[in-house]
Amino acid sequence: MKVAIVHDWLVTYAGAERVLEKMLDVYPDADLYSTVDYLEDRAFIKNKKVHTTFIQNLPFSKKKYRSYLPLMPLAIEQFDFSEYDLIISSSHAVAKGIITGPQQKHICMCYSPIRYAWDLQHQYLKETGLDRGIKSIIVRYLLHRIRIWDIRTSNGVDEFIAISNFIQDRISKIYRRNSTVIYPPVYIEDFSIGETKEDYYITASRMVPYKKMDLIVQAFNEMPNKKLIVIGQGPDYEKIKKIAKDNIHLLGYQDNKTLKEYLQKAKAFIFAAEEDFGIAPLEAQASGTPVIAYGKGGALETINSNSEKPSGLFFKEQNVNSLIKAVKDFENNIEAYKPEYCRENAMRFSVERFTNEFKAFVEEKINYNEKENVI
Repeated sequence: MKVAIVHDWLVTYAGAERVLEKMLDVYPDADLYSTVDYLEDRAFIKNKKVHTTFIQNLPFSKKKYRSYLPLMPLAIEQFDFSEYDLIISSSHAVAKGIITGPQQKHICMCYSPIRYAWDLQHQYLKETGLDRGIKSIIVRYLLHRIRIWDIRTSNGVDEFIAISNFIQDRISKIYRRNSTVIYPPVYIEDFSIGETKEDYYITASRMVPYKKMDLIVQAFNEMPNKKLIVIGQGPDYEKIKKIAKDNIHLLGYQDNKTLKEYLQKAKAFIFAAEEDFGIAPLEAQASGTPVIAYGKGGALETINSNSEKPSGLFFKEQNVNSLIKAVKDFENNIEAYKPEYCRENAMRFSVERFTNEFKAFVEEKINYNEKENVI
């Protein structure tokens, strides 16, 4: 069986790339395709040659590849997969739009339908200052065209894998397709429970608007007796730095070793984003640290809040007062959130679990397809 894996774009090592890494562990001989490839560290793709599109050769594509999104549907359709038996698309944007034939199996690992083209369109336009004017009209039209293309190409996928129940609902709503949930791999073994806890809270994320780091900082501004450690860098860093009071310590980017040490010793991890899945809260739990999270999205599936072994709790509204109340509720019952409970919950999302579930799913679908052909 000849296998190909196609990824949206290869420019960094983040959540989707962790999934890709483990898919390549299952199919190490697979050929790899992507719209662009600007990776520096190539170990996680096993130093494979990457087949890229014409966007790779366009001006400034290394830094401005996202600006070429309107061309990506055309680009991804130019790949010739006719020699492959199995094609796996690793997609949160355009990878699932590949063209395959009736005798080929196309399985899509879907991180989400294109967020900024669907239910998050209006949020995206506001955050980028494109909610009014001539540029707004042009962008809205382009997103309209992408939505039409996105729906059409969903019909070319034989099987969808969703990374959470939250994304399963999105796939059903947008594509009207069934999907199977396989949670992404979390490198639990890279983290461990610390011996002691210190008197501070922590949050860590890339500082972009939807992560709501400003909300977390504003809440702790209202709690001057509580210390908050903020790890991360990004476009919102300077804005957040200006509003942070003395009890809030912005550390910027930190390496993994430093992050792990802070996670181990924190009282709790604060998470205010509505994420499709959310790896950071699970890394905190793997470190024995409970999570105080906004009660929407993937966090509802990765944090135990009402069990006999709670690993965190939720705040209902994405605002300062709701978060402050959750922190107070946490402190009033802090003894209930034991490090071993957090670690035990995180173990449900291990790398081994993902590898086994993913491999079993693909093999089942391939075998079923072969039986159909025999009949």
